[in-house]
Amino acid sequence: MIPLQLTLKNFLSYQDVTLDFQGLHTVCICGTNGAGKTSLLEAITWTIWGQSRTSSDEDIIHVNKDYVRTDFMFICYQQVYRIIRSRQRNRSNSLDFQIKSSKGFIPLSIKGIKATQEIITSTLKLDYETFINSAYLRQGRADEFMLRRPTERKKVLADLLKLDHYENLSIKAREIARQYKGKAEQIKLNLEANRRKLIKEKGIKIRQQVIQEDIKVLKILQNKNEQVLQIIKQEDSSRESRLEKLLWNRERLQNLRQETFKLEQEKRELGQKSCNYGKLINQGEKISRKYKKFLFFRKQEETLVYQFKEFQKLNEEKQKLEKHFLYRNNQLQLKIKYQQIFLEQLEKEDKELQKTINDTKDLKLALKTLNFYSQELTKLDKLQHEVSPLIKKRQELINQILKIKIDFQLKLEQINILESNYIQELVIIPRTRKILCNLNNNIYDFENERTYHKQIKNKIEEKKIVQGKLLIDQQNNIKEIDKLWQKIRDLDINHSNCPLCEQELDQERRYDVLEKIIKQHKNIQKQVHKLQEKINILKQNINSFILKDASLRKKLEYSEKIQQNFCQIEVHLNKLGEMKDKLKYIVKEKVKITKLIKTESFDSVLQDKLKTLEKKLTELNYTEENHILVRNKANKWRWAEIKNSKVNDLLHRQKQIFKQKSSLIQLINQLVKQKDKLDNVSSLKREINIIKGKLKVLNYDKSIHDKVSSYIRSSQNCIVDYEKLQNANKSYFSLQQYLKVAEDKLKNSYEKQNSVIKIDNQLSERLNLTKNYNQQITKLTIIFKIQRQHLDKLFEKQGRSEQAISELKILQNERRDLQVLHNNICKQYRIYSELTKSFSKNGIQLLIIENVLPQLEAETNKILTRLTGNELRIQFITQRLGKGTTIRKKSAKLIDTLDILIADTEGTRVYETYSGGEAFRINFSVRLALAKLLAQRAGASLEMLIIDEGFGTQDAEGCERLIAAINSIASDFSCILIVTHMPQFQEAFQHRIEISKTNQGSQINIVN
Repeated sequence: MIPLQLTLKNFLSYQDVTLDFQGLHTVCICGTNGAGKTSLLEAITWTIWGQSRTSSDEDIIHVNKDYVRTDFMFICYQQVYRIIRSRQRNRSNSLDFQIKSSKGFIPLSIKGIKATQEIITSTLKLDYETFINSAYLRQGRADEFMLRRPTERKKVLADLLKLDHYENLSIKAREIARQYKGKAEQIKLNLEANRRKLIKEKGIKIRQQVIQEDIKVLKILQNKNEQVLQIIKQEDSSRESRLEKLLWNRERLQNLRQETFKLEQEKRELGQKSCNYGKLINQGEKISRKYKKFLFFRKQEETLVYQFKEFQKLNEEKQKLEKHFLYRNNQLQLKIKYQQIFLEQLEKEDKELQKTINDTKDLKLALKTLNFYSQELTKLDKLQHEVSPLIKKRQELINQILKIKIDFQLKLEQINILESNYIQELVIIPRTRKILCNLNNNIYDFENERTYHKQIKNKIEEKKIVQGKLLIDQQNNIKEIDKLWQKIRDLDINHSNCPLCEQELDQERRYDVLEKIIKQHKNIQKQVHKLQEKINILKQNINSFILKDASLRKKLEYSEKIQQNFCQIEVHLNKLGEMKDKLKYIVKEKVKITKLIKTESFDSVLQDKLKTLEKKLTELNYTEENHILVRNKANKWRWAEIKNSKVNDLLHRQKQIFKQKSSLIQLINQLVKQKDKLDNVSSLKREINIIKGKLKVLNYDKSIHDKVSSYIRSSQNCIVDYEKLQNANKSYFSLQQYLKVAEDKLKNSYEKQNSVIKIDNQLSERLNLTKNYNQQITKLTIIFKIQRQHLDKLFEKQGRSEQAISELKILQNERRDLQVLHNNICKQYRIYSELTKSFSKNGIQLLIIENVLPQLEAETNKILTRLTGNELRIQFITQRLGKGTTIRKKSAKLIDTLDILIADTEGTRVYETYSGGEAFRINFSVRLALAKLLAQRAGASLEMLIIDEGFGTQDAEGCERLIAAINSIASDFSCILIVTHMPQFQEAFQHRIEISKTNQGSQINIVN
């Protein structure tokens, strides 16, 4: 993918910007922090895949804007494409995918954003995760893989390579295998349960015959009992009719007794009511007197209530008028008081002003002195204006001369340091030559070890070939054993047929065939054991050779370090030879500079200029001290000028005060007259006196009103008593008549009750004379019921046994089906168990990682060589010895890991010991190599590279190497974008995109 043009509208900090990538190859994107460098790159990822660092697409819309729109045009596989993505607030996204043709852009979008996104991803052959892990080196992600623990690096690498797909397949296969295993166990349990049920088949059939015989016997007994019961019930029917009559008569008697009880209760209630009414009639005169008195007081209260309302109304009017009168009176008093206070303040201020005006005797003399010093100060100011440029120029010349002297002194110090350093370096020449001889001897010894190492490698390969052949033989033997077992099973199933020729076998021949097969099985089993022993011995030999190989590899790694040290020391000796020549030149320079500093004979032109300037300054006769002295004296007499202006202001103020005093006196006299008028002859005063007269005429007394109200509240019961009396006078006569009627009804009820009791006695005597068959009927009914229940149970058992027999037939069919299903499920379980192992971390995933690591190592070393000048090399180690084990031990345990070893000029050490600039260069190399590798695996060509990493850990030399490395890999890419704010990076590349933040949002400027 090669970018051509990016147009942004309201995307994050950008409002309306278009960036043309055509003609840009290696580009530096620079700007202050927060200007929008990373946002520009995120616009590309959001346009293509709809993904960015924000949690919601609403957040990418510019502040105070309603929509966002991005338009990205690019080349992919020699074809121009265009993607337009937009979004409005509180609405869904819209996506448009187009391809360029001779007629313009043709849409490739289909219905639905998700479907269109899938077309984009398949066209690019690159999804978002692969892009950010390959073409886009994002901030803080370079060391993500490197900083993990060795045991975690494989997991990170697996995630980057998207091997979690295989892990998911492994989990699914394990889950399916577990389900098949559960099903197989369940079917096995069902088969066992079926077997147990089928054993009970004979017992169920015998039980069914016994039940059928019991049912026949019970049916005969039940028929006999039913006939006897019908005969007894016919004889007992006449007694039942007499009993029904007796029960009906007793029910009638019970109703009469209830009716009598109600009449007695009604009579009592009427008698009680009549007694109460009689008492009320006797107290009639007393209740009437109380009621009349209550009515009199109630009329009196009504008049008092009217008087109270009038009194309250007049009193409220009086209070309002008095309040208004007091308010106006207080207002006038306050105004008078305020004006009097203001008059007093003016008189006081007038006295103080007069006193200040009188204290101005020495003012004229002070003004003359101030005028003299002011004239002197203006003269000196003009002179200073002429002198100040000359003084400034003199100081500049002095500074220049001093700077030249300091530069010579610094140069002398640097020469002294270089001289001492060179002397120290040259002292170690003899010792270095001795070390070089020793290293040369060691290199010769290691050559012998290298040949021995090759021999061990060859032996390991030979042993592995032999081991492979033995394993093939062993597998063939195991297959033979399986075939023999199958023959034995066939003989067990088909009891009379030969498994080879399908002919019928009698018992003796079948045993002979079985004996032959078992002998063959034992012989092959012995061969398998022997082969296994040979394989185990070979494994031990191979492991011992591998351990030797590991120890020799370490020694040979050390030999590489010695070789490197030898080369470095040889180069160092050559450099020391050059140092001798440099030392001679430095000594000559030192003598020259020392002479110049002592005589101060440097730059005579500047010193001549300085002398002429100093002559001019003496002629002008200007001193800063005299200038300051005159200015101080002028400032000292400045008070006279200030005081004179104050006196003029005071005189003007005195005139104003005189005018204000006369107007205030007139105003106070007017306010006093208004107050006297309000107190004596105002309309308010007249209205208040009229209301007081009305209150006297009304003559309302609150104590009398309270007494009347309390009597009325206490005498409320007399109304109820009077109403009861009226009711008693009306109802007393009719109540006496009701009482007589109730007595007559009660007498009649007593007579009916006695006649019914006589009839009841007669019916009871007749019933006792007839015979009772109840006990016999009850016994026979119970026996019949028990027989019926027993018969029902037998029918139920019969049904269960029939059902059990039919179920057993079904079970036999089910057992055959279950056996077939069990065999199929076991086969599926074995298949998915093997798939679980194959897709696991130790299967396909491990093979992919082991194949990828050599490619990653080679690509990383290629980039690292450019970055470090061939000083660093990387190596990935996937296995190491466990803790507490040594190479000599036969059972040495190897642990899976992903250690990173770095070889430099001093030797080989682990990656974790590096920091700062070196660690960054290693991280950058690995990250870039991973990017290329991931792009290759995705089937996409990596034509664009975005580097958004911090280079702040690099020194000047590291920065130069990074720039050189980026330039060296530039030919591998069609476009490289580097995001940074470091000046040396900004100036290092041919093109620069400067981003600045303004009131109109972030702006882009392309600088060539």
